[in-house]
This record gives sequence, structure tokens and C-alpha cells, in this order.
Amino acid sequence: MSHPNAIDYIEFTTTDLNGSKAFFQEVFGYEFKDFGPEYASFKDAAMRGGFAQGDKAASGGPLVVFYAPDLDSVVAKVKAAGGTIVKETYEFPGGKRFHFSEPGGNELAVWSE
Repeated sequence: MSHPNAIDYIEFTTTDLNGSKAFFQEVFGYEFKDFGPEYASFKDAAMRGGFAQGDKAASGGPLVVFYAPDLDSVVAKVKAAGGTIVKETYEFPGGKRFHFSEPGGNELAVWSE
């Protein structure tokens, strides 16, 4: 169900559709529905989105930030799933977070209180 004025869908461009799908399934438990060989959608409890195969990942757009109660366990999962930590865990007022790159080239972050 869509909510007025709320972000309803987020789409990532990826250079490695199968790698991105495997990564997000392993790290965050996402399930995917394929729409042809170059697009796959996902849905979690709060957000719907998808991955589109492209020549390069988008850069300069908004940073998508996930929440997790245990950052260390997510860092380990990111590394095990083939992700790269691009900014080590750091503290900020209200919590801490780290940034990572997934196999398709997108940079994202995870934060915790």
C-alpha cells in the first residue's frame, strides 16, 4: 500500500545484477522478483525497490542508510558477501555508522544507536 507524500520506491543501477541480488539477500535477507534479465525488484517490511542493470552505478545521488542494532555483525556480513567497507565505523551525535560498496558499485551505509 502506498502512502501519500512518502518515498514509495527506490531504484539502484548496478553493473552486476546477480551480484547485487546475492549480496542483499545474504546481508539483509531480501527476496527478489525478476522482471526479465535486467531488472529485479525487492520488498522488505518498510520499502520497495529494485535493481536495474546498467553500464555504471549511479553516483552523486542520495545516500541510502540502513538501520541495524549490531553494526559489527553487519560489517562481517558485508565483507563475507563480497562488499567493500569504504568508510570504517565512526561515531556521530546520536549513533555510529559505516559506509560500504556492494558488488554492483552502489555506496550505502548502515547506522546504529
